[in-house]
Amino acid sequence: MKISRLFLAAALGLCFALPAAAQYIGVLQSAETMDRGTFKLMVAPIMAFGQNGADDEFGVAARGGYGFTDRFDAEAKLGFVENGTYVGADGEWWILKGVQPETGMDFSLAGGVHWMSGSNGRYDAMGIDVTPLLSGHLSPSLELCGALDVSFESLRDVPPPFDDTFTRVHLVPGIEYRLSDSADLVGEIGIALDDKSSTYAGIGLTFYIR
Repeated sequence: MKISRLFLAAALGLCFALPAAAQYIGVLQSAETMDRGTFKLMVAPIMAFGQNGADDEFGVAARGGYGFTDRFDAEAKLGFVENGTYVGADGEWWILKGVQPETGMDFSLAGGVHWMSGSNGRYDAMGIDVTPLLSGHLSPSLELCGALDVSFESLRDVPPPFDDTFTRVHLVPGIEYRLSDSADLVGEIGIALDDKSSTYAGIGLTFYIR
């Protein structure tokens, strides 16, 4: 009888302990940081494609940032998805610049934290993000971008003995196209590299106030 109860508890726990909201709001930027004193606002729809029969998940991501130096900026992030709300912040350090503006390769490293408030039976989660970015100009207006987006997640209130930590990893190719001196079009695909992640796609507009 005791074994049956333990088996039932384990089965129920497995059913309810694993779900977590998709929490994808994308990278959606190049390796170049904002100019000193520049404000940024980005808005983009995001679609996460469900794995193993799971439903696709649609959301909207928004970012607001400021360039503190010629090599460092910081952003606040907000995302609304079907199964939760995402709030986060990160900083980006532009480590390697092209020899001339809009030529050569650029490399930066971004890192931050986020909180995901789950809904519809999904667990809340807290995470740490680490994202190296690489980009290069094909023309003065078009830039190819790539990133490795790694997120270390911790679910809240998961009943024992189930593991409440996991890692999500995405390879993220994308583009950034300059529409004007104050607006860019950005788009990317986040390719899932582990079984805890889902592939996603996003495209949006970035506005700059100088």
